[in-house]
Amino acid sequence: MLKYFFFFSVGLLCLSIDMVGQNCRMDGYKGIWYTIGQSSEYGYKYSGGLGTYTADHVPVAIYAPEVEKTFFVYGGTTQKDERHLLVMASYYDHKKKVVPRPVVVCDKNGVDDPHDNGSISIDKDGYIWVFVSGRNVSRLGTVYKSREPYSIDSFEKMYEAVFTYPQPWYVEGEGFMHLFTKYTGKNRGRELYWSTSFDGKKWYPDQKLAGIEGHYQISNIVGNKIVTAFNYHPEGSADTRTNLYVVQTMDMGENWQTVTGENIRVPLTEPVNPALVYDGKNEGKLLYLNDMNFDRFGNPIILAVVSRHFQPGPQGNPREWVVFHWTGKQWERHKVCESTHNYDMGSIYVRGKEWVIVGPTEAGPQKWGTGGEMVLWRSKDEGKSWIKVRNVTKNSLFNHSYARRPVNAHDDFYAFWADGDADRMSESKLYFTNRKGNKVWLLPYDMDTEFATPVQIK
Repeated sequence: MLKYFFFFSVGLLCLSIDMVGQNCRMDGYKGIWYTIGQSSEYGYKYSGGLGTYTADHVPVAIYAPEVEKTFFVYGGTTQKDERHLLVMASYYDHKKKVVPRPVVVCDKNGVDDPHDNGSISIDKDGYIWVFVSGRNVSRLGTVYKSREPYSIDSFEKMYEAVFTYPQPWYVEGEGFMHLFTKYTGKNRGRELYWSTSFDGKKWYPDQKLAGIEGHYQISNIVGNKIVTAFNYHPEGSADTRTNLYVVQTMDMGENWQTVTGENIRVPLTEPVNPALVYDGKNEGKLLYLNDMNFDRFGNPIILAVVSRHFQPGPQGNPREWVVFHWTGKQWERHKVCESTHNYDMGSIYVRGKEWVIVGPTEAGPQKWGTGGEMVLWRSKDEGKSWIKVRNVTKNSLFNHSYARRPVNAHDDFYAFWADGDADRMSESKLYFTNRKGNKVWLLPYDMDTEFATPVQIK
């Protein structure tokens, strides 16, 4: 197949592509389809349209009020019948109600695995940074910076290192604090590290945060406080993930504390330690982390799915959506609802005492597969009780999965996600909804113009 290039004022458009170059513009929003390949009686352990995968890639979207745009990254592909991962960047223009052709930040050159998806950050000058995940030590992680503020027209590579599941947080006056994973534990288990950089070019040496046989983490920032929540993998297996730990730093990793302010020594190496919030192992439960946010006082809230078995199907039921909330005095645990799959992933939003969750909590057309129908849940008493407000999607052809929350989420681009057939390879489209969840827009799968208006489908 030949490679064809067409130039437009906003960048380089690449059509009919075998290998796509960095900074090429694609002709629409085509998400990556993927399966981990581990199947059982009830289907794959996880699969489907995973353009906004994983929960450990944080953040993947940011609203910039300076230009009234929500910038986002996702895992794309060249065409619907291919699994060729492209780490893509784009934005939604809230003033004009349009999206441009998305740009290729990084062509993964034949990799089909969305574990290599990217995360996004914006510095004080408006430059957009994309942290592209590596995988173990076989593929290095890479950091890209836009050549112009608030622009996706062109990115340049700034840094390359061993990291997976990038979670970059920008602290004004301090620079970047990057939380990430390395496969450095026993039997190449997943361990947690961090590194800092004032300018994104030169980075201090990596420092280990936790190495208790293995971990996944999610994190967030409020003011100068960065909080991370992580689970624990007994014997180094992600299929045994359990427990919940929470630690925080207010000085870019110079010191770490529990949420009570108790100083702790890192790296954490024992499963019982002062950061332990929930002992799932003792209950015989697995813990799948979804999202973290903060209450009106800056206390952390963790959203997770608690399950009984790592394989899909009824043997894992009940799969409970749970919020863990530090009230400032104690940890509280409240059930939201139940769903049908361990990798049903959603996001939590906070406005005062009102909390909202958007996620695939209702079974979709592929009942036991990853994702389902998106639902909006609301609590008016800070997570103690929840009501289902509405179905955000319904009567879908494919399951919807991985509803992601932009930083500073704008009411008109409140959550975005991808769909896909959880049972077999399919095309994957990308969607977003508003704060009320009563409208849904489809990002244009095919584009023949430089800009297009997303199609409202609800």
